Amino acid sequence: MNNFFAVKPQSVSIDATLFFVRLITGIAFVIHGKDKILSPFSWMPGDTFPGILQALAALAEFGGGIALILGVLSHLAALGLVVTMIVAAYFHAVVLGHPFVAKGGPSFEPAMTYLLVTLLLTVLGPGRFSIDRRLFGLRS
Repeated sequence: MNNFFAVKPQSVSIDATLFFVRLITGIAFVIHGKDKILSPFSWMPGDTFPGILQALAALAEFGGGIALILGVLSHLAALGLVVTMIVAAYFHAVVLGHPFVAKGGPSFEPAMTYLLVTLLLTVLGPGRFSIDRRLFGLRS
């Protein structure tokens, strides 16, 4: 299990970039998840998704955002956000029929962008400037 959370050895420039990607993405998810976590079982209008799935998405966004900011359990947090963004992209693109990009209207572009950023963090990990590095060390 330690090897799953351990940090991949990479160059300082890659690790510094990962730090800023984690920080900005984490802040964005905390902001998006803040109101959802206050009413986790009923933040979506209508009866679109069961309450437990809404709560898991709220936890992934708010808690996952905090985890990304700190760089703690980053792989797990990013993976939860990947799943959440897959559902969000599908919901906006297929269920609601939003376009990929809309000038001033709803689109699935933000969900796809967040999906790719969190996928990147899932694959590359948090980098050396993280709590994960201190807790789990480098991958062997």
